[in-house]
Amino acid sequence: MKTDAAVGTGPGPEPPLLLRRDADGVATLTLNRPQARNALSRALMAALQEALDEVAEDAAIRVVVLAGAGPAFCAGHDLRELRAAPGRAQYEAVFAQCSRLMLSLTRLPKPVIARIHGVATAAGCQLVATCDLAVASTEARFATPGVNIGLFCSTPMVALSRAVGRKAAMEMLLTGELVDAERAQALGLVNRVVPASELDAEVARFAAQIAGKSALTLKIGKEAFYRQAELPLAEAYDYASRVMTQNMLARDAEEGIDAFLEKRPAVWENR
Repeated sequence: MKTDAAVGTGPGPEPPLLLRRDADGVATLTLNRPQARNALSRALMAALQEALDEVAEDAAIRVVVLAGAGPAFCAGHDLRELRAAPGRAQYEAVFAQCSRLMLSLTRLPKPVIARIHGVATAAGCQLVATCDLAVASTEARFATPGVNIGLFCSTPMVALSRAVGRKAAMEMLLTGELVDAERAQALGLVNRVVPASELDAEVARFAAQIAGKSALTLKIGKEAFYRQAELPLAEAYDYASRVMTQNMLARDAEEGIDAFLEKRPAVWENR
């Protein structure tokens, strides 16, 4: 079953800021400001936040794909909007809103796959680094170029420095240079790189593979992954042991192990 929806629509003739398409347990959220290279205006961030909040409560959705319309994936924050209303209060509100959005992606109880077909810069690169997985076209490019305009990419740095090594992150942050898709994969920023003609098929295959797992197991695993990463080693093992025990007591773990031992497909109940 496939369903389509628009998020962030207004009373006027402007197109929706975000498109949602649901199919086979996968919700594809598409940033829809192609004329602005999908720059993250406050309205677009609000629309994406609303969609993520809805997806979090939607039991039919197992995986989320984040995409961009037009020639770019996302060019970062809307600099025209920022300069149109200068002042500390405005800037603090924008970056707080963005930080909440990024945390929502990390805390979403479903895996998120970034589909990158073009340029992802500044907060757009931050989106890629924040998503759990990323599939890029060979035409995709990545950068944190704020240093070139006197605005260091400090908030993108948070996600970037957790996705790639420190030396690589600092090089991107200090030079602002574009990184091609193959280099991004080598750095660990993206998982897979395919020709543009194969991007949709690869994203769909990747999403379907994950959507076929137990939703409960995915939720437990994603939360544990990010929590243990911030803990010292011994505390991480202690925490992970508690999570494994909790997971073993779940009906889906019992079913999955029994199905493996009996050499049959598992039937998930997500409990």
